[in-house]
Amino acid sequence: MTDPNRPFSDDERRGLYRAIHERRDVRSQFLPDPVPTDVLARLLRAAHHAPSVGFMQPWDFLVIDSVEVRARVLAIFDAENDKAAHNYQGDRQHTYRSLKLQGILESPLNLCITCDRSRGGAHVLGRNSIVETDLFSTCLAVQNLWLAARAEGIGVGWVSILDQHQLAKTLDLPENVYPLAYLCLGYVSEFLDQPELQAKGWRSRLPLNGLVHGNLWGQALEDESLLAELKQ
Repeated sequence: MTDPNRPFSDDERRGLYRAIHERRDVRSQFLPDPVPTDVLARLLRAAHHAPSVGFMQPWDFLVIDSVEVRARVLAIFDAENDKAAHNYQGDRQHTYRSLKLQGILESPLNLCITCDRSRGGAHVLGRNSIVETDLFSTCLAVQNLWLAARAEGIGVGWVSILDQHQLAKTLDLPENVYPLAYLCLGYVSEFLDQPELQAKGWRSRLPLNGLVHGNLWGQALEDESLLAELKQ
């Protein structure tokens, strides 16, 4: 086991930031190659080492390789995606319908990361004021897995256009367990050089310097050197 007090080397820091900046939400580039058991175990272990409020660790992981189960999830997606398309009109709706927003069957593996909202009991340390911290903690597990997957050359796609009640029923989840993230996993033919929605003209990344405030909302940063760094 490595010394937790040992500083990160330059290569280690670069690797971490590379994973962050090159992480992509993958929908269209999945290959059929299976994810090796040892790689999947490393990804799950990385997710399980996420921080959680009160150390509640509210997550569970459903590893889904059944084509039958995934076909049922795809049916839920198709229905919800058609509903979502009606939020847009004209060219915007046409663009929306042209987007590929899932890889449920194309990816060799699906993973549902759930949040057990009863884990830790009625009184979890740190959760008294903000009860949603169990959901926030589970999101950190998702991010851990996603960054580890990028480092392993594994693509991940989050399918968010799902009716969560129907999904929970399909996956036979207990009443207190919420299906927080339905993910598609697999090796990919390529990682795009920019997010797919940006490449397709749906949205662009917001400039960071416009999102950082000083002390109070809307107040400019007094540190001009930081502001200059953020504009780069």
